[in-house]
Amino acid sequence: MNKVSENPFKNRTNGTSDTLLMVVTALFVTLYLTSNIMAVKVIGLAGLFYFDAGTITFPFAYMLGDVITELWGFRTAKRVIWLTFFCNILLVVCTQIGVWLPSPEYLADTAMAYNHIFSYVPRIVVASLVGFLLGELSNAWLMERIKQWTRGRRLWVRTIGSSAIAYLFDTVPFVLIAFLGTVTTEELFLMLAFQYFSKLLIESVFGTPMAYAVIRGINRWLK
Repeated sequence: MNKVSENPFKNRTNGTSDTLLMVVTALFVTLYLTSNIMAVKVIGLAGLFYFDAGTITFPFAYMLGDVITELWGFRTAKRVIWLTFFCNILLVVCTQIGVWLPSPEYLADTAMAYNHIFSYVPRIVVASLVGFLLGELSNAWLMERIKQWTRGRRLWVRTIGSSAIAYLFDTVPFVLIAFLGTVTTEELFLMLAFQYFSKLLIESVFGTPMAYAVIRGINRWLK
């Protein structure tokens, strides 16, 4: 029976591994929060391609999730995923408090813009939380399983293969919850298709090479 690996760096002293994990985790959380805020804006190209602006940054969060799973194990990745989940909830609570608080009349335009953006963020975050948990947990689990199947070889198979499946679990519920009823049915299907393939393309072309570089750099640093 295969055992889920956990933190292959745990026996290393000097605390460097913990510091690096903290840095990668901070970047991971930041990218997810940033993606949720950027997702409020829908981008349309030539009337054929529709996607939210968060699609640009989202694959890099997945890349860091791959790095955490690869270097620190599935259990550590799962803890980081739940931490990010609660940080997303905190984002909604804090921004909603800002919406409810009164504003002086001379800043009415600023308050209206703030309220317009962050009144929509809760729907985005609910959609993101559902997609996030389904996508990231499946991505981390698949990364670990594919690593066992390939005996630790071919990192690109793990990063792209796990994402190809996990993006389905993430993109479909996210787009349906976030945008159903706000765009046409045609735009909704175009958004689903474009977001899925663009995320996978960004991770394949940019995210995976970055994962190789980050993992190699961390390994050299720890050695």
